[in-house]
Amino acid sequence: MKVKDLFPLTLGLVVLFASCTKTTTDEPPLPAPPAAAKTIMDTSYGADARQRMDIYLPANRTTTNTKVVVLIHGGGWTSGDKADFNLTFIDTLKKRLPDYAIFNINYRLAAWPANLFPTQELDTKAAVEFIYNNRAAFLVGDKFVMMGASAGGHLALLHAYKYTSPVKVKAVVDFFGPTDMVDLYNNPGTVPQAAIAALMSGTPTTNPTLYQQSSPLVNVSATTSPTIIIQGGLDPLVNATRQSQALATKLSSFSVPNQYVLYPTGGHGDWDVATYTDAFNKIQVFLGVHVQ
Repeated sequence: MKVKDLFPLTLGLVVLFASCTKTTTDEPPLPAPPAAAKTIMDTSYGADARQRMDIYLPANRTTTNTKVVVLIHGGGWTSGDKADFNLTFIDTLKKRLPDYAIFNINYRLAAWPANLFPTQELDTKAAVEFIYNNRAAFLVGDKFVMMGASAGGHLALLHAYKYTSPVKVKAVVDFFGPTDMVDLYNNPGTVPQAAIAALMSGTPTTNPTLYQQSSPLVNVSATTSPTIIIQGGLDPLVNATRQSQALATKLSSFSVPNQYVLYPTGGHGDWDVATYTDAFNKIQVFLGVHVQ
């Protein structure tokens, strides 16, 4: 065979190869596999050893359908740990709110003269900003709920009511959190008045601005996030009438959606299983209505 007779054959092979290559390239890419459930413990959101969070990411999450709940422990701003929620809250939230990612945070604890208020408020803010800025990596969306107990309830309320950037909180779940720091000082119950003064670097008379700025009650407006308040009627630390009921009344005066759940014989969270079950039933319904 002469060289010139090979040219059509060679050209045909080139065309055939190019055609096959194009067909392969034009095939649609395979869909990404669904995200698996994932737990990440002690993730840092700051330089301090207390600025850590445990993260519970649900399966099949995406940046469009996965909501966020930020969980904040109590302990009078001076003690407590995110592990306090491990026995009951975490598993309950996973079962009841399967389309939520849970971020259970620690924060720097007040220990006079270090880490006095508003350190805990600022740590909460930093944690929320960290979650928001990394939501693409976590595969979560921008619908945030704040939930806390006792001092954590106070921090959840305060953050939701004071900050709308980088994200406005959709709803707040408050388990018996203080709402009025002036009243907490003036009517401390079993909380030592000196402890409140130490935390707040003074009294309402000597440091009035911090007391006002640190009170969720003072920060209520017509644009405040919908709030469900869970309170024991015999709470020796957070007065049901002057703290939780007062907040519900003010929220209603601004037409802010809210629900005040009072357990008349309940103390400061030392409730039985039936009480907590009822509380979470109400929380689940409330969030279903207000977080879309």
